[in-house]
Amino acid sequence: MSSNEHKSGFVAIIGRPNVGKSTLLNRIVKQKIAIMSDKAQTTRNKIQGVYTTDDAQIIFIDTPGIHKPKHRLGDFMVETAYSALREVDATLFMVSAEQPRGRGDDFIIERLKNSQTPVYLLINKIDTIHPDKLLPIIEDYKEQMDFAEIIPISATEGNNVDNLLSILENKMPEGPQYYPADQVTDHPEYFIASELIREKVLLLTHEEVPHSVAVVIEDMRRDENDKIHIHATIVVERSSQKGILIGKGGKMMKDIGIKSRKDIENLLGNKVYLELWVKVKKNWRDKQSSLQDYGYRDMDY
Repeated sequence: MSSNEHKSGFVAIIGRPNVGKSTLLNRIVKQKIAIMSDKAQTTRNKIQGVYTTDDAQIIFIDTPGIHKPKHRLGDFMVETAYSALREVDATLFMVSAEQPRGRGDDFIIERLKNSQTPVYLLINKIDTIHPDKLLPIIEDYKEQMDFAEIIPISATEGNNVDNLLSILENKMPEGPQYYPADQVTDHPEYFIASELIREKVLLLTHEEVPHSVAVVIEDMRRDENDKIHIHATIVVERSSQKGILIGKGGKMMKDIGIKSRKDIENLLGNKVYLELWVKVKKNWRDKQSSLQDYGYRDMDY
């Protein structure tokens, strides 16, 4: 490929909650930029991951899982997922090999049938099923819609991900390199720092603190020794959740802080001093002003 034939484009990753979209994005960019949790609807905003080779640059948009909204935050997440489809060169529709096709998948397929751009079906988690079970899954989805291609992968193990990337690279239109080669996401550092803290809250508190958690970075600055000072507030909806987050003798808060700091240091490549506070704001997920305060405004990409 000659140097004047550089290709670039935008690709949306879409699918039901918990099928492995964030895992795939992290594997593609070889860094942790999307948070992972075994709870559904972990991703709330569109997260862009940038994949760069000598000849091409692909910007991946990991969308929130499409689900039936129960509150305003849910409405925002679903709308965010659909808006991503209007601005891309290709769409990856991801399903899990472990789960039979359900109403949620059919709901997404109906929307994708109107897509002006190619839709690739990714059957993820193939490492968890017997190979004989794969063909019936492929045949079943083939009957639902005419996909540009069906690609079985394992985002966790990496099976077939390189093949997926080369297929996409070939299909991208000619275009410029939008981001520097070493940049893996377009999100500001404070956004990813807040997401990594939120991930640790979900990981360590399990079912006790559901998705009524937001993390706000109040302050983030470097000192003269290049150490990064971060002051963050964890917002919950009930006083009982605040008690769980702080933990006996402050132990839970300390664990969240230690694990978050480690991930943020890996991401930023600097020493981090992290100070965490917990605040109760009742029913923030249903208040438009709170959603905007905590970063869930319609981001203009």
